[in-house]
Amino acid sequence: MIIILKQGVTPEEKNNIKKTLKQKGFLVKEIVGKEETVLGAVGTSAIDPRSIEVLDGVSSVVPISKPYKLASRELKKEDTIVSVGKVKIGGSRIAVMAGPCAVESEEQIMRIAEKVREAGAVILRGGAFKPRTSPYSFQGLGEEGLKYLRKAGDAFDMPITTEVVSPKDVSMMANYIDMFQIGARNMQNFELLKEVGKTGMPVLLKRGLSATIEEWLMAAEYLMASGTDQVVLCERGIRTFEKATRNTLDCSAIPVVQKLTHLPVIGDPSHATGIRDMVSPMSLALIAGGASGIIVEVHDHPEKALSDGPQSLYPEQFERLMRDIEALAPVVGKAVEKTPRIIPESIKNESATEETRGDDIVAFQGERGAFSELAIRRTFNEDQKVMPCKAFKDVFDAVASGRARYGVIPVENTLGGTIFENLDLLNVEENITVVGEAQLRVIHNLIVNPGVRMEDIKRVYSHPQGLAQCKEFLDEYLPSAAQIPFYDTSGSVKYIKENNLMDAAAIAGSPAAVHYGCEILKQSIETNPKNYTRFYVISREENAEVFRSASKVNRASMTFSVPDKPGALFAVLDILQKHGMNMKKLESRPILGKPWEYSFFVESELNDEHDLSDLVPTLKENTVSFRILGTYTAAH
Repeated sequence: MIIILKQGVTPEEKNNIKKTLKQKGFLVKEIVGKEETVLGAVGTSAIDPRSIEVLDGVSSVVPISKPYKLASRELKKEDTIVSVGKVKIGGSRIAVMAGPCAVESEEQIMRIAEKVREAGAVILRGGAFKPRTSPYSFQGLGEEGLKYLRKAGDAFDMPITTEVVSPKDVSMMANYIDMFQIGARNMQNFELLKEVGKTGMPVLLKRGLSATIEEWLMAAEYLMASGTDQVVLCERGIRTFEKATRNTLDCSAIPVVQKLTHLPVIGDPSHATGIRDMVSPMSLALIAGGASGIIVEVHDHPEKALSDGPQSLYPEQFERLMRDIEALAPVVGKAVEKTPRIIPESIKNESATEETRGDDIVAFQGERGAFSELAIRRTFNEDQKVMPCKAFKDVFDAVASGRARYGVIPVENTLGGTIFENLDLLNVEENITVVGEAQLRVIHNLIVNPGVRMEDIKRVYSHPQGLAQCKEFLDEYLPSAAQIPFYDTSGSVKYIKENNLMDAAAIAGSPAAVHYGCEILKQSIETNPKNYTRFYVISREENAEVFRSASKVNRASMTFSVPDKPGALFAVLDILQKHGMNMKKLESRPILGKPWEYSFFVESELNDEHDLSDLVPTLKENTVSFRILGTYTAAH
């Protein structure tokens, strides 16, 4: 039953009501709402509600009609927000959990954790104990797997969740994990539910293979009656007569359950479908249906996975799914739960000095904390020594002179297009070659000096593209603030910091805020979340093979000019086509000193069956000038 307390009830009166209920054999939960405070009393005792109504401080007593009392929406009108570490699940949030079906090794879980964290997952999943249909299938690494999972969670600042299959393992697992997971086969393992509930820890409760919604909620009631109120329900497909998919995903359960319970509900499209290509569309269907999140399986080599490889997404598929979820979230009135991007400690360190410059230095354009520097950290390592340069030309000069071994330069942005200056510099700097590629999602933040509030801001500094890409945010939240173009996003943070501006903000990436000791007032304020920049790694030819040898070369960039006659360009492109080279990019550029004459820039996939060097003579025969700018491994 629900005991609604009077406005202004005293602590003494409330304690007396609780004491009376407990003496009569009830479990009592206090729920503080926006307008009223209620006590939920559940138990097997039968009493006359009037004996409670007469107590001082009681406004009324309402019986709960549902067999699940604590989980019922009758008991608590407002949505429960479940906290798993720093992550919140429920309400207007969409939380994404991702990772491999099973933890196979320390190296495997560390690799995948890094990839899903960077793509936007906020909780790391991975099985250490695997209940399998066949006794001969991989059963998991046990406690050793938990240690690997914990290490990965700590390394990438993610709470972890994994399945518990035996009551005897509960206390041991509680030392490693942040959230228990109850699998479909154990949904009605009541002794397991009791033991897990006693811990008071968050629990992800999957729907049973053939469970009704009421049976599912009754399983949640076991957990809550045993001691935890942090329960997340998970729809993972039910068993039906249909054999086209592994299970039948019951999307209609999402809105039904949300009317019946205050607990958040998410979906598991991986186990529901069992088919990789169906995971992304069904994820979006779950979000559209009102789910508070999803839990999906991701593996970098699913064909070698020890468990459920066919339903595991490749990392690049998961990254695209995250972008689609971000685009869909506003449509359903929600926001994707995010955790701060991991900023390498080296971002805070000083730049390379004259004494340390040389073979171990990577140059970039911009101030410390720029997106280009973050691209370096992702491409090389967190401890990489860097050389900030004022202009793109300075980066090329540093590499050509040997003051830097490599340079990282942006060549294309999904919103702003090609950075033509760098294509032109590549064309004229004959000693420089492209040896690698990197991609980085550009996340803009509103950055201020500590203590500055939104209402204090009268000016906003950033690169013109930064201002343009955050136009909707600025128009809505800072319509009267002056938008002041600056030469560099990170440089704008440096400017407001060095001048101690308390009425201004900058738009830049989070590394800039960390490096200059500023605060992020608002995260991810860009209008379009699908904002990526592609970078080239450049070097002198003698340093190229060291970088290229790290992975398989599959892309080439080249530049050429053609005779002034009909079909000249087509003839060159036809050569590429006949050799199975799939062209990915084509740009025309004016030739310096030759008005109205143009050279062409081409990026093409390399065909394993043909050596590019064998093709060069044919290309040169059909062009006025031809040069390979570099060969490298395309980023994903």
